Amino acid sequence: MSDRKKFLSWLNGRDAWLAQVDEAVIDPGREIVDPHHHLWHRAGSVYELAGLWADTGSGHRVAETVFVQCHAYHDQDGPEHLRPVGETPAVAAMAADSEANPDQATITGIVGHADLRLAPARLDEVLDAHTAAAGGRFRGIRHSASFDQDGAALSIPGRGPAGLYSDPDYRRGAARLGERGLTMEGWHYHHQNADFRDLAAACPDTVMILDHFGGPLGVGPYTGLRESRFSDWQRDVAAIADCPNVVAKLGGLAMPDNGFGWHERAAPPGSDELAAANAHYYRHMIEVFGPERCMFESNFPVDRVSVSYLVLWNMFKKIAADYDQAAQAEMFAGTARRIYRL
Repeated sequence: MSDRKKFLSWLNGRDAWLAQVDEAVIDPGREIVDPHHHLWHRAGSVYELAGLWADTGSGHRVAETVFVQCHAYHDQDGPEHLRPVGETPAVAAMAADSEANPDQATITGIVGHADLRLAPARLDEVLDAHTAAAGGRFRGIRHSASFDQDGAALSIPGRGPAGLYSDPDYRRGAARLGERGLTMEGWHYHHQNADFRDLAAACPDTVMILDHFGGPLGVGPYTGLRESRFSDWQRDVAAIADCPNVVAKLGGLAMPDNGFGWHERAAPPGSDELAAANAHYYRHMIEVFGPERCMFESNFPVDRVSVSYLVLWNMFKKIAADYDQAAQAEMFAGTARRIYRL
């Protein structure tokens, strides 16, 4: 079984396991915009609107969401460079359905995929096609640069080649996104943070979003080293924060590749345990980026392999309680609405 299929198999039958931890919803009136989730129907794993609503409707007040590409629903024929556009109309149809139920979260933003190395005319063709298919919801591109030479140890191995952030064609494409008023989503691993910082500095007019804390790995050759290298991670993300065009998403640490091992336990963690293990990452990001450049994200259903939606957002709220109401409003909804123009 491939690593990706094994990961998808972990997601199946998760409801009973997650239900072992039952918590009261903290601050249930707090409005939330979840700026990072996926939708798919692949390899026996289905997470579409019903699954999303089951999670967003579990107790927290989730008003809006942003879908982020995950190589789902791609066209299987036609020009290669346009095949990723198949994801956008599929998600736009679910987004339109979500608008019909005001009592549930509405998908108001779509981040698609394009190969940023394409020749300018071809890249514009892809961006135009996403725009036309999204029904006014298209907000940006994620062309992941995640690469690790020991990728075989990862449950979600990266798709990028080595050195992608330094590729002149990639940088030209990233700059083009800014020219068109689109965002660029950055997903990579911790040892690529310096490269991402250089990319952000080279494309100052493109709003870039740092996903999942810059990917601190804790499996394979990184087993047992995540915390000992915390100071290196702190330095690298602080350097990224010096680029005013970068915004940070706070979430995604419950993926198996981060090495906490929650998905393999007899019972999932509660919000107190999550906060005890992760709060130092969150506090550092909020310190260096500021609340106005931070947004909590679920990264569901990927993080659902380790934690329920209710418990995850309880953990966010416990960490956020250290900050004033204006800061909390930014991190839970304001930053996402502003950056994604929702």
